[in-house]
Amino acid sequence: MTIYPDPNNPYPLENYKQLCFLKNIITNPNIIVGDFTYYDDFENPHNFENNVLYHFDFIGDKLIIGKFCAIASDVKFMMNGGNHPLNYFTTYPFTIFGHAWENTMSVANTSKGDTIIGNDVWFGYNALIMPGIKVGDGAIIAASSVVTKDVEPYTIVGGNPAKLIRKRFEDEVINLLLKLQWWDWPIEKITQNIGILCSNNLAALKQLY
Repeated sequence: MTIYPDPNNPYPLENYKQLCFLKNIITNPNIIVGDFTYYDDFENPHNFENNVLYHFDFIGDKLIIGKFCAIASDVKFMMNGGNHPLNYFTTYPFTIFGHAWENTMSVANTSKGDTIIGNDVWFGYNALIMPGIKVGDGAIIAASSVVTKDVEPYTIVGGNPAKLIRKRFEDEVINLLLKLQWWDWPIEKITQNIGILCSNNLAALKQLY
């Protein structure tokens, strides 16, 4: 018997099927999720891919989520298929309807790139992440936030549009955590040091570096 949960088990909580280790239920190859990242849905965790919006294969943009993230119900990721050109006199997508409207509007340069989420990020209920956003390790996204700009590591953001609420720790602690990158340790080492990771004992944390 292992002393830690199996990251390849879709439902690590035997009597609670609304929570899943997300990587195990993803079918879209352009959604990449790290070990132990979970999604908790009020109805069915298979709803997750329905919450990755305007994610069209022909665009090819990726949603990349790191390890040990916690994603609450109804968190949504807006992808680049929802973008319209802003430099024309109209944003209406005439060209998608064909007939004489074909090739009337170019969508070139509307993509903002991949959406990349770091490790150990907590997403509160009903948050919305806009296309091409980068969220740093250890960040917290408050419930119902609309994230329109990149989020720095170990910061808390909230609101619409989301703004910095505060840093989680002093810079010394943030820099140490970013150097440690504990999420990349062997799972045995993480398990051995959970008592320190689940504390605010800076002296003990420094001994891990």
